[in-house]
Amino acid sequence: MREIAPGLWHWTARHEHIGIEVSSYYLVPERVLLDPILPPGGLGWFEQQPPPEHVLLTNRHHDRDAWKLREEFGCEVHCISNGCYELAGRGPVTAFEFGDELPGGIRALEVGAICPDETALQIPAHRALACADGVVRWPGVDGLTFVPDELIDDPANTKVALATAYRALLELDFDLLLLAHGDPVTSGAKRELEEFSAAGSR
Repeated sequence: MREIAPGLWHWTARHEHIGIEVSSYYLVPERVLLDPILPPGGLGWFEQQPPPEHVLLTNRHHDRDAWKLREEFGCEVHCISNGCYELAGRGPVTAFEFGDELPGGIRALEVGAICPDETALQIPAHRALACADGVVRWPGVDGLTFVPDELIDDPANTKVALATAYRALLELDFDLLLLAHGDPVTSGAKRELEEFSAAGSR
Protein backbone atom coordinates (compact mmCIF):
# COMPACT_ATOMS: atom_id res chain seq x y z
CA MET A 1 0.00 0.00 0.00
CA ARG A 2 1.38 3.39 -0.99
CA GLU A 3 -0.01 6.88 -0.44
CA ILE A 4 0.99 8.51 -3.72
CA ALA A 5 -0.59 11.88 -2.83
CA PRO A 6 -2.38 13.14 0.28
CA GLY A 7 -5.46 10.95 0.72
CA LEU A 8 -4.81 8.95 -2.47
CA TRP A 9 -3.70 5.34 -1.98
CA HIS A 10 -2.44 2.89 -4.59
CA TRP A 11 -1.83 -0.83 -4.38
CA THR A 12 -1.40 -3.85 -6.61
CA ALA A 13 -2.65 -7.40 -6.24
CA ARG A 14 -2.81 -10.44 -8.46
CA HIS A 15 -5.95 -10.77 -10.54
CA GLU A 16 -6.98 -14.41 -10.29
CA HIS A 17 -8.62 -14.55 -13.73
CA ILE A 18 -5.88 -12.93 -15.83
CA GLY A 19 -2.95 -13.98 -13.66
CA ILE A 20 -1.15 -10.62 -13.43
CA GLU A 21 -0.82 -7.79 -10.94
CA VAL A 22 -3.35 -4.99 -11.41
CA SER A 23 -3.61 -1.56 -9.82
CA SER A 24 -6.37 -0.13 -7.65
CA TYR A 25 -6.87 3.20 -5.88
CA TYR A 26 -8.71 4.62 -2.88
CA LEU A 27 -9.55 8.33 -2.68
CA VAL A 28 -9.95 8.58 1.07
CA PRO A 29 -11.55 12.04 1.49
CA GLU A 30 -14.02 11.20 -1.27
CA ARG A 31 -14.53 7.61 -0.04
CA VAL A 32 -14.25 6.45 -3.63
CA LEU A 33 -12.54 3.29 -4.89
CA LEU A 34 -11.31 2.97 -8.47
CA ASP A 35 -11.26 -0.47 -10.15
CA PRO A 36 -10.74 -2.17 -6.78
CA ILE A 37 -9.19 -5.52 -6.13
CA LEU A 38 -8.68 -6.40 -2.46
CA PRO A 39 -5.30 -5.18 -1.18
CA PRO A 40 -2.72 -7.67 0.11
CA GLY A 41 -3.97 -7.08 3.67
CA GLY A 42 -7.54 -7.88 2.63
CA LEU A 43 -10.53 -6.04 4.01
CA GLY A 44 -8.66 -5.41 7.25
CA TRP A 45 -6.71 -2.53 5.69
CA PHE A 46 -9.92 -0.51 5.42
CA GLU A 47 -10.39 -0.69 9.19
CA GLN A 48 -7.68 1.98 9.44
CA GLN A 49 -9.49 4.28 6.97
CA PRO A 50 -12.91 5.85 6.62
CA PRO A 51 -15.00 3.14 4.94
CA PRO A 52 -15.51 3.38 1.17
CA GLU A 53 -18.93 4.40 -0.13
CA HIS A 54 -18.53 4.24 -3.90
CA VAL A 55 -16.78 2.07 -6.49
CA LEU A 56 -16.10 3.64 -9.91
CA LEU A 57 -15.17 1.42 -12.86
CA THR A 58 -13.10 2.69 -15.79
CA ASN A 59 -14.59 -0.02 -18.01
CA ARG A 60 -16.94 -2.98 -17.72
CA HIS A 61 -14.17 -5.52 -17.05
CA HIS A 62 -12.84 -3.83 -13.91
CA ASP A 63 -15.40 -4.79 -11.27
CA ARG A 64 -12.75 -7.15 -9.78
CA ASP A 65 -13.60 -7.33 -6.04
CA ALA A 66 -16.27 -4.62 -6.16
CA TRP A 67 -18.95 -7.04 -4.99
CA LYS A 68 -17.00 -8.15 -1.91
CA LEU A 69 -16.54 -4.49 -1.02
CA ARG A 70 -20.22 -3.84 -1.59
CA GLU A 71 -21.13 -6.75 0.67
CA GLU A 72 -18.80 -5.53 3.43
CA PHE A 73 -19.36 -1.76 3.26
CA GLY A 74 -22.51 -1.28 1.20
CA CYS A 75 -20.59 0.47 -1.59
CA GLU A 76 -22.52 1.72 -4.60
CA VAL A 77 -20.97 0.37 -7.81
CA HIS A 78 -20.91 2.74 -10.81
CA CYS A 79 -20.25 1.80 -14.46
CA ILE A 80 -20.69 3.58 -17.79
CA SER A 81 -24.13 2.69 -19.13
CA ASN A 82 -22.97 0.99 -22.33
CA GLY A 83 -20.90 -1.47 -20.28
CA CYS A 84 -23.46 -2.38 -17.62
CA TYR A 85 -24.61 -5.46 -19.54
CA GLU A 86 -21.35 -7.18 -18.59
CA LEU A 87 -22.26 -6.88 -14.91
CA ALA A 88 -25.78 -8.29 -15.16
CA GLY A 89 -26.45 -10.77 -12.37
CA ARG A 90 -23.39 -9.84 -10.32
CA GLY A 91 -25.00 -7.12 -8.26
CA PRO A 92 -26.78 -3.76 -8.47
CA VAL A 93 -25.05 -1.15 -10.65
CA THR A 94 -25.59 2.58 -10.99
CA ALA A 95 -25.14 3.58 -14.63
CA PHE A 96 -23.54 6.85 -15.66
CA GLU A 97 -22.99 8.61 -18.99
CA PHE A 98 -19.95 10.28 -20.45
CA GLY A 99 -19.86 13.85 -19.21
CA ASP A 100 -21.56 13.04 -15.90
CA GLU A 101 -20.20 14.23 -12.57
CA LEU A 102 -19.74 11.25 -10.26
CA PRO A 103 -19.24 10.99 -6.49
CA GLY A 104 -16.17 12.91 -5.30
CA GLY A 105 -16.57 15.56 -7.99
CA ILE A 106 -15.12 13.11 -10.54
CA ARG A 107 -16.02 13.56 -14.21
CA ALA A 108 -16.52 10.67 -16.64
CA LEU A 109 -14.89 11.19 -20.04
CA GLU A 110 -15.14 9.13 -23.21
CA VAL A 111 -12.07 7.36 -24.57
CA GLY A 112 -13.66 4.53 -26.57
CA ALA A 113 -11.52 3.11 -29.44
CA ILE A 114 -10.38 -0.08 -27.70
CA CYS A 115 -13.95 -0.75 -26.51
CA PRO A 116 -17.09 1.44 -26.45
CA ASP A 117 -17.10 1.64 -22.63
CA GLU A 118 -13.44 2.71 -22.25
CA THR A 119 -13.62 5.58 -19.77
CA ALA A 120 -11.24 8.12 -18.29
CA LEU A 121 -12.03 9.71 -14.93
CA GLN A 122 -10.93 13.26 -14.22
CA ILE A 123 -10.35 13.77 -10.49
CA PRO A 124 -9.87 17.51 -9.92
CA ALA A 125 -9.39 17.27 -6.14
CA HIS A 126 -6.20 15.25 -6.69
CA ARG A 127 -5.22 16.68 -10.11
CA ALA A 128 -5.40 13.13 -11.42
CA LEU A 129 -6.66 11.29 -14.48
CA ALA A 130 -7.60 7.60 -14.20
CA CYS A 131 -7.46 5.37 -17.29
CA ALA A 132 -8.62 1.84 -18.06
CA ASP A 133 -6.98 -0.38 -20.71
CA GLY A 134 -6.12 2.06 -23.49
CA VAL A 135 -2.78 3.00 -21.94
CA VAL A 136 -0.66 0.82 -19.65
CA ARG A 137 2.75 0.80 -17.98
CA TRP A 138 4.24 -2.69 -17.87
CA PRO A 139 6.96 -3.60 -15.34
CA GLY A 140 10.37 -3.39 -16.97
CA VAL A 141 9.08 -1.31 -19.89
CA ASP A 142 10.11 2.33 -20.10
CA GLY A 143 7.16 4.71 -20.27
CA LEU A 144 3.56 4.31 -21.31
CA THR A 145 2.49 1.83 -23.96
CA PHE A 146 -0.45 -0.06 -25.45
CA VAL A 147 -1.66 -3.50 -24.47
CA PRO A 148 -0.33 -6.30 -26.73
CA ASP A 149 -1.68 -6.36 -30.28
CA GLU A 150 -3.33 -9.74 -29.75
CA LEU A 151 -5.69 -8.09 -27.25
CA ILE A 152 -6.73 -5.34 -29.68
CA ASP A 153 -9.10 -5.55 -32.62
CA ASP A 154 -7.50 -3.86 -35.65
CA PRO A 155 -4.38 -2.78 -33.71
CA ALA A 156 -3.06 -0.14 -36.11
CA ASN A 157 -6.29 1.85 -36.37
CA THR A 158 -7.21 1.33 -32.73
CA LYS A 159 -3.87 2.74 -31.55
CA VAL A 160 -4.33 5.84 -33.67
CA ALA A 161 -7.86 6.28 -32.28
CA LEU A 162 -6.63 5.87 -28.70
CA ALA A 163 -3.81 8.36 -29.23
CA THR A 164 -6.33 10.85 -30.62
CA ALA A 165 -8.66 10.33 -27.65
CA TYR A 166 -5.90 10.84 -25.09
CA ARG A 167 -4.55 13.86 -26.93
CA ALA A 168 -7.96 15.49 -26.48
CA LEU A 169 -7.67 14.91 -22.72
CA LEU A 170 -4.45 16.90 -22.54
CA GLU A 171 -6.56 20.05 -22.22
CA LEU A 172 -7.43 18.93 -18.68
CA ASP A 173 -5.50 19.92 -15.57
CA PHE A 174 -3.76 16.83 -14.15
CA ASP A 175 -0.33 15.80 -12.93
CA LEU A 176 -1.04 12.20 -11.85
CA LEU A 177 -2.03 9.36 -14.15
CA LEU A 178 -3.77 6.47 -12.41
CA LEU A 179 -3.43 3.33 -14.50
CA ALA A 180 -5.45 0.15 -14.07
CA HIS A 181 -2.48 -1.84 -15.40
CA GLY A 182 0.91 -0.72 -14.16
CA ASP A 183 2.18 1.74 -11.60
CA PRO A 184 0.73 5.25 -11.64
CA VAL A 185 2.65 8.23 -12.98
CA THR A 186 2.98 10.43 -9.91
CA SER A 187 4.47 13.55 -11.50
CA GLY A 188 4.74 14.93 -14.98
CA ALA A 189 1.86 12.74 -16.13
CA LYS A 190 0.55 15.18 -18.72
CA ARG A 191 3.94 15.30 -20.45
CA GLU A 192 4.15 11.49 -20.49
CA LEU A 193 0.65 11.14 -21.89
CA GLU A 194 1.44 13.76 -24.51
CA GLU A 195 4.53 11.84 -25.62
CA PHE A 196 2.55 8.58 -25.70
CA SER A 197 -0.21 10.20 -27.76
CA ALA A 198 2.24 11.70 -30.22
CA ALA A 199 4.04 8.39 -30.75
CA GLY A 200 0.79 6.45 -31.08
CA SER A 201 -0.63 8.73 -33.74
CA ARG A 202 2.26 8.13 -36.15
